[in-house]
Amino acid sequence: MDAVYTHGHHESVLRSHRWRTAENSAAYLLPYLKPHMKVLDVGSGPGTITADLAARVGHMTASEVSADALDLARAEVTARGLANVEFAVTDVHALDFPDDTFCVVHAHQVLQHVGDPVRALREMGRVTKPGGFVAARDSDYAAFTWYPEVPELEEWLALYQRVARGNGGEPDAGRRLLSWARAAGFGDVTATSSTWCFATPEDRDWWGGMWAERVVHSAMAEQALATGAATDSALRRISAGWRTWAAAEDGWLSILHGEIVCRVA
Repeated sequence: MDAVYTHGHHESVLRSHRWRTAENSAAYLLPYLKPHMKVLDVGSGPGTITADLAARVGHMTASEVSADALDLARAEVTARGLANVEFAVTDVHALDFPDDTFCVVHAHQVLQHVGDPVRALREMGRVTKPGGFVAARDSDYAAFTWYPEVPELEEWLALYQRVARGNGGEPDAGRRLLSWARAAGFGDVTATSSTWCFATPEDRDWWGGMWAERVVHSAMAEQALATGAATDSALRRISAGWRTWAAAEDGWLSILHGEIVCRVA
């Protein structure tokens, strides 16, 4: 059931995670939120989505699997001066909360990295009050699409999927969320999808430059080298491919995400 987090917490990774907001990463959930609600954010990361949601509800709990990871969210919440956020170190497979604690339990880009996403969803449901909601959004790497067709990006995708699955995760999680929710016992599930799109010169420079750095410096690079999934020269070639894509005047990239909102009976 244990899985290794593929991305790690290199600055290039955190740079991309801090770009995320409630609007660009949890828009599907926002219509369900009410000012009185008590919400749990599972896998809060650097806390930008957590803080955005906290500003919309009565009480927020940010959770992570380690104190070091949780400190990232704590710093963001403190910087914004929010007083309605608590922090908890806990594993989504065995959440350290009583039954029926929260109105909403939310997880963004989490289920693709856990060893047992069905058990994780059951736990999220257990700590949600009857009538409340379990919400999750995950990308689907096999559905990423881009232009122009830079060969190194195809190599990157195959490498990422190999490393992520070797770590016990499922990189094509987005398409599986509805199935996982059904397997977890949810009967009332709304399944949707949305995308991120990077097509302006500024967006390409940011996204392509970020991945060019991650491919050679993040935990993924370390794992790829350690397991023999890639050589240093291959990683440097893929990194250069990302910069080639970013420099293309007609460069375009779209990232598909699956989304679920499950009403708890």
